[in-house]
Amino acid sequence: MREVVFDTETTGLDPAEGHRIVEIGCVELINHVPTGAAGERRWLIDPERDIPTEASRVHGITAATVKGQPKFAAIVDEVLAFIADAPLVIHNAEFDIGFMNAELAKIERPPLALSRTVNTLRLARHKFPGAPASLDALCKRFAIDLAEREKHGALIDAKLTAEVYINLLGGRQQGLALAGPARRSGQIDAPRDVRAPRAHAPSDEELAAHDAFVAKLKNPVWGQ
Repeated sequence: MREVVFDTETTGLDPAEGHRIVEIGCVELINHVPTGAAGERRWLIDPERDIPTEASRVHGITAATVKGQPKFAAIVDEVLAFIADAPLVIHNAEFDIGFMNAELAKIERPPLALSRTVNTLRLARHKFPGAPASLDALCKRFAIDLAEREKHGALIDAKLTAEVYINLLGGRQQGLALAGPARRSGQIDAPRDVRAPRAHAPSDEELAAHDAFVAKLKNPVWGQ
């Protein structure tokens, strides 16, 4: 099963106010496991507008950072080809899908369906009702290393969201079927001696001790 963890960084909080995407980060999962560097993508994008100082404080992206970077229309085909029809795992999916659909509308492309997303924010609130559910809070809950996250970043946050998602599902070992030691390819089991079943009947002394104990009880179930 292929899923794509998806994250964006933007110039602000609301695309209706003219804010745009400045970075997209994606991490590929196969059967809930990241596929490594080959399955990671990051796009810096020229938002075709200024980047407010308060936004730069959050993600560290400035006008100088995106100078000469492609506009959204130039990278959209690459982004859509990478995510393909995979479910999108997003922390606070409404935010990122809202921005993506605003960008897609500008270039007259069909929107992404919110129904194809797995919202880790909602998963966390359902699993830990009343507890903080920010990405930082969940990383701390699951002891996920935040050293790389001096500032927000789309690819960094996608990697962290992937780790949070895996933990919300129960961790890397989700079932008892995986509890045993890993089996090497081509491994041959050595024959084992099978012992005959042993009797475990109580001794006469144990039976007498039990009867003496039961005799001290009021209406014991053993006497019914």
